Amino acid sequence: MGSSTAEESSIPPESGPPAAPPATPAKAKAPESVPLRRHRPLLLLVTEQTTSSVGRQVTALALPLLAIAHLHAGPLGASALMAMTYLPGVLLSPLIGVAVDRARLRRMLVAVSWLQVPAIGSVPLAAALDGLTWPHLFAAAAASGALNSAQGVALQSCLPRVVPPDRLLPANSSLTGARTIGLIGGPALGGILIGLIDPAPALLVECAAYLIGGALFLALPAALNRSAQEAGSGARTRLDALREGLAVIRRETLLRRQALAAAGLNLGGGAGGGLFVLYADRELQLSPWQLGTVYAAYAVGMGTGVLVATSVTRALGMARAIRLCAVGAGAALFLIPAASLGLSFAVLVLYQLLFGLMATIWSIAMTTGRQLVTPAHLLGRVNAFLQAVLTATLPVGAFLGGWLASRVGIVPVLVGAAAVALAGASSLWFPRDMLAEIERAAERKTVPEKP
Repeated sequence: MGSSTAEESSIPPESGPPAAPPATPAKAKAPESVPLRRHRPLLLLVTEQTTSSVGRQVTALALPLLAIAHLHAGPLGASALMAMTYLPGVLLSPLIGVAVDRARLRRMLVAVSWLQVPAIGSVPLAAALDGLTWPHLFAAAAASGALNSAQGVALQSCLPRVVPPDRLLPANSSLTGARTIGLIGGPALGGILIGLIDPAPALLVECAAYLIGGALFLALPAALNRSAQEAGSGARTRLDALREGLAVIRRETLLRRQALAAAGLNLGGGAGGGLFVLYADRELQLSPWQLGTVYAAYAVGMGTGVLVATSVTRALGMARAIRLCAVGAGAALFLIPAASLGLSFAVLVLYQLLFGLMATIWSIAMTTGRQLVTPAHLLGRVNAFLQAVLTATLPVGAFLGGWLASRVGIVPVLVGAAAVALAGASSLWFPRDMLAEIERAAERKTVPEKP
């Protein structure tokens, strides 16, 4: 099942430091009007995201197969290895956000990309020398996961500094499209490589992808080597910086609603996703080719969402698109248990198409809205905090869904998961003036430095 594509988090407590005022940096000279297809910094980012996402998908397939082949991993070992790729991002995200806001972004992006090479490359080297161990594999997975989290936060903070505010929406669509290519092509490439060679050498694909990615980041504008925090943050210690990031989430209604909606959608989506294959196989008795077709339908829906996100969001308005698509994604989850009533194959294909379409448009619009309402010098901390809860809620939902299904059955849990997702998405309908909030944010944003 396709998982939620949002990049959100939970709502901070109502108590805390007073809200920091929006940053008011000096206005930069407006860049020349250049079509995005010829916008050099965006093209560099899109190329890097395409390359690295393919590499990550190959590694996601090769790493557990390597553990099974060389270390005789069972279910617990394979699950623990997957958890190690996510856990550092959850635990370190607040500090990553502070680092991103204080860092010279171009140097940071190059560094985290090239540091992936020894982290991942050490695994096939150890396997070739017959010295691969569980501690080594866990350490490599954890290091790679932390670096991936840092890169994700830095990229979301980088884009508004190289693309004008009025072009953030299509630019985010382009980056999502690049990652979609990796989601579709990466597993296929990984399967072919692992079928031809051992899983260990297949990991070298990601090493090559990160070498290329670092070189692409190195070609980004030199303006990115100015720290965003120079724009006007008064925070001196890391704790003050963390509080400042939480303050902007408390102040901006859109960010609070984004956090709540993402938590609900990812808890429900995680529960449904964890049970999806078991449900399709045992309850619905789908054949392997039918299950493969169902998964392919999600890729089609996601790709369609990338293509139409800009036009749909502009036609409906950003707030309406966010609300309607979030609720549409949550409501689509009810089609999973509905498949048990009949026409299961067709219903699941329809579910994947609708969920892929709605969740993708919602994610793109939400990311753009977050970039518009968040002051530039706080964007890293806000992105990191929201990403941490996104990363945490999916596995929590999967675990809770599995635990409950073992006691009450799969179908009741799927209905409950859909209800949780829809409830979270519905929070975006309040307050009703969220559209005006986004419009005010768009008006007060300054134009980024000329590339």
